[in-house]
Amino acid sequence: MFQVYILYSPGSGKSYVGYTNSIERRMEEHNFTSRKGFTLRYRPWVLVHTETFNSRSEAMTRENFYKSGQGREIVKKIVQEGIEKMRHPPKAEMD
Repeated sequence: MFQVYILYSPGSGKSYVGYTNSIERRMEEHNFTSRKGFTLRYRPWVLVHTETFNSRSEAMTRENFYKSGQGREIVKKIVQEGIEKMRHPPKAEMD
């Protein structure tokens, strides 16, 4: 299984789209262990969205779409929804 993910950096307002077969490992790399690359400069990153695919090629196709002009507009909306959820988390229902 492969996941396409969208990260958001609250400190910089930047977003990042990628794909992986281990979201836990990639979050660790983006936030702590990576020593080079785009995400290093804008730590910490918050995971705001994931989608699961059966194959690497499906995940790569979706990632490439998100990096296209039309896809970037969708990413902006997804990130904005993620920011709103961080600001106003759902309240737990009382029994």
